[in-house]
Amino acid sequence: MLLTASRVFTISKRSFHAYPIAKKFVITPEIKAAIERKGPVVALESTIISHGMPYPQNVETAKAVENIIREQGAIPATIALLDGKVHIGLTDETLEHLGKIGPKAQKTSRRDLSVVLSQNKAGATTVASTMILARAAGIPVFVTGGIGGVHRGAEQSFDISADLTELGRTPVAVVCAGVKSILDIPKTLEVLETQGVTVTTIGKNNQFPAFYTPDSGFKSPYHVEDPLDAAKSIHANHELEMNSGMVFAVPIPSASAADAASIQHAIDTAIAEARANNVHGKEETPFLLKRIAELTKGESLAANIALVKNNAKIGGQIAVHLSQLKNRV
Repeated sequence: MLLTASRVFTISKRSFHAYPIAKKFVITPEIKAAIERKGPVVALESTIISHGMPYPQNVETAKAVENIIREQGAIPATIALLDGKVHIGLTDETLEHLGKIGPKAQKTSRRDLSVVLSQNKAGATTVASTMILARAAGIPVFVTGGIGGVHRGAEQSFDISADLTELGRTPVAVVCAGVKSILDIPKTLEVLETQGVTVTTIGKNNQFPAFYTPDSGFKSPYHVEDPLDAAKSIHANHELEMNSGMVFAVPIPSASAADAASIQHAIDTAIAEARANNVHGKEETPFLLKRIAELTKGESLAANIALVKNNAKIGGQIAVHLSQLKNRV
């Protein structure tokens, strides 16, 4: 695990040298103790708090997600950058602060980490940066809403999320509701294959979910029926020292899913508005999610909250099983 600049951290049998920014890490005592004993810890991103939902739903959802993870027997570790430090685990005060400043926090991916840290800015971590920082802290399981991917029209814009590249080189398992449905799902699955990322649906079949709805019309290469089998896959990935991430796609429960037709209409409308207003790059996803919530009169936001909570339940269970497997070695 990484606690000081001179220490190393370990995932499975492989040791990694600590990053130079190790002295900038602030890890809560609870999380630090759990990492040291190979206990179950679940990383959580902070962009979903700052850019994914409005206040106060963002803070309420973040706290609910943390509680759900605790109910499974695991410890939540929400990650964010504040005052020139990487925080692994947020207090109620820092969580509230991040929720209130919302989009004023800089959306921070891999390319942004050094700048945000050096300038003492508030940074909300994306999937990519959360993976990097979770790995540095020794946390192998990460729960989020949905991963980034290939944007529609990428054949002209070349707009492809850094999340996909990170998944190809950082050994953290990402539990999500699939790819955000505002994206090009089949192209995203193709890029994940190129990056060598194992994509597995957790459920009764291998239907790949579409974030707000349980079935995108595309299939995952693999599926497992329960969190234990997911944990076994992660453990095998570490034993083989694959040094790549894994995607575990958890379909939103049907009772919580949004209406597919209304969601698709809202997505098409929001994308057209984004193009007309020249919204692109890292600003596009927050714009689209907000506009879709408006167009669906809150239906998409309700589904978003429900799927994140469901992912937290499954992710917490995976972390517990993975901890048990590692401690048997």
